[in-house]
Amino acid sequence: MNAEELKRRFAAGERYFPAVNLSGDKLIEADLPGINLWGSDLSGVNLAKAKLWGADLSSTNLAKANLTRANLSGANLNEANLRGAKLNYAKLYGANLTGAYYDESTRFSRGFDPISRNMRKV
Repeated sequence: MNAEELKRRFAAGERYFPAVNLSGDKLIEADLPGINLWGSDLSGVNLAKAKLWGADLSSTNLAKANLTRANLSGANLNEANLRGAKLNYAKLYGANLTGAYYDESTRFSRGFDPISRNMRKV
C-alpha cells in the first residue's frame, strides 16, 4: 500500500489500517482523523500539517517522521517510536504519549516537556 491508496480507502470510509508500511512516503496535509495505524511503519513519512486527531498511532514507528504542525489532538501514541521525529508546533492536546520513545534528535515545540507526558528517552 502507498499513501495514495491509503487516502483513497480512507475517503471511501475505511479506518482500520494496522501494520501498514508507508516508510518514506508523503502525506503532507493529509486529512485522516480517527485513522487506526496501530503498529505501522511510518518511519521517515512526511505528515506535516496532517489532520490526525483521534488517530490510533500506538506502537507505530514514526522515527524521523515530519509531524511539523500536525494535529495529533486526542491521538493515541502509546509506545510509538518518535526517535528523530519533528514535532515542532504539533498539536498534542489530550494525546496519549505514555511510553513513547524519543531521543536527543527528536524536536518538540518550545516548552513541551516529554517527561511530564510519561515519554521515555532512549
